[in-house]
This record gives sequence, C-alpha cells and structure tokens, in this order.
Amino acid sequence: MNRPLIAIPARFAASTSALRYAAEVNARALIEAVWRAGGEPAGLHPHAPGGTADPAEVAARLARFDGVLLPGGGDLAPYRYGGGEAHESVYDVDEEQDGFDLELARQALGAGLPTLAICRGLQVVNVALGGTLHQDMGGPEREHRHVVHPVAIQRDTLLEQATGAGKVEASCYHHQRVDRTGAGLTVAARAADGTVEALELPGSHGWFAAVQWHPEDTAHEDPAQQGLFDTLVRAARERSRPPRDRC
Repeated sequence: MNRPLIAIPARFAASTSALRYAAEVNARALIEAVWRAGGEPAGLHPHAPGGTADPAEVAARLARFDGVLLPGGGDLAPYRYGGGEAHESVYDVDEEQDGFDLELARQALGAGLPTLAICRGLQVVNVALGGTLHQDMGGPEREHRHVVHPVAIQRDTLLEQATGAGKVEASCYHHQRVDRTGAGLTVAARAADGTVEALELPGSHGWFAAVQWHPEDTAHEDPAQQGLFDTLVRAARERSRPPRDRC
C-alpha cells in the first residue's frame, strides 16, 4: 500500500554534529512516529523571504501532499500576535520560520488537509487564526519544561477518539501557552493548572487536532500517543484514495 505523503516543515538549526553547515532538521522520534503509522514523512523547506510567505506558492507546494504535521520548535515573534515587547524568556525566533509556518497552517486548514499540530505547531495554528499567547508562564515553578503530567481530555472530541483515552500522560516542553483562542478553535484538553493542552476546529473540512505536548516522546511505548499519528495518517490515506475505492 502506498504511504500517504505527510508534509513536515523543517526547523532551522545553526549546526548539527554530522554536518559542516547550518541545517534543516526534525526530530527523529517525530519522523519515526509518522513512519510507524504508515505515512511517508517529507521535510518541507520553509521559504518566506523577509518573514512573509507567498500564499499561492505555499498552496501550490501543498497540493502534492495528503496531510500536514506542524512540529515543535522555538517561539513565535510576539508581534505576530500583538504581544508587544518580547519577554526575556522568548527564544529562537526566526522570521522566515514564523512566516512560513503561519501561512502553511492557514493553507492546510483552508484546503481541508488532515493536520496534526504539536507544541509550537499548536501555537502557530492559534496565532494563524487570530489567537494570542502568554509569552511566559511564570518561570521554572510554573512552566511545563521537562515535565510529564496528566492531561484531561474533553469527552466526544477527535482527540478522545484518536487517543482512546479520557486522560493521558503528556510529555511537555514549553514555557508559553494559549491566552485567547483563535477563531473557531475549541479547547479539547487541559492540564491541572488550567493550561490549554489541546485545540480542535469543529466544522473543519479535514481532520485536525493540536496538542501542546510532544506525543512523539513516548509514542513508541504509549498507544494513546501513537494514536495521534495513526489517526493523522489514516485520515490522509482516506483523503488520497480515489473515490472508486471509498466503499
């Protein structure tokens, strides 16, 4: 069976141990989770000169793909969501990365491409739809870095269907969180401290889920986390299947 093609925008890296130059990368655990699910992960070069991506170009590039995965990464520039002056904790902001990811999110959702957004990816979608972020959750005692904690999932959500659970143990690494949700988005899960841990988009033309944690960290041993990737790839396969085969 052909593997549906899953677009994953690359992350810029200043250096890697195996290369002599700056690189474009994604976490191996993330790629392997998509592969286990039966998908063909494909890195997408972030092209947004001056921090602005051409909508027509992004749409044309996406046309060949069956699904999208928006991965984790550094912080979005606060001005992208009217956040004012950047908090001292904001890190790894890249204008081209921001511009490309935001347009990719808009185009993927507009086209109804099955989409899974992870950590930064959730924040990108929220900002792309007009939402805002808390720039910092309050330092080491309140942030969710290097934390595995329980997350309560709302009933009758796509997230509940994908994970098969009402509560999951989430591996988190973030110091920012959703403030105001973007247009049409609803909260699908929260942490005990009230932090939004997942978003959905009821009425979306294609399957969509966004989680603030990193399911790839434990997907190799936790069926609930792997279920997110399985569901993404299943939706992508269904979308790519010729109409005569959908019976």
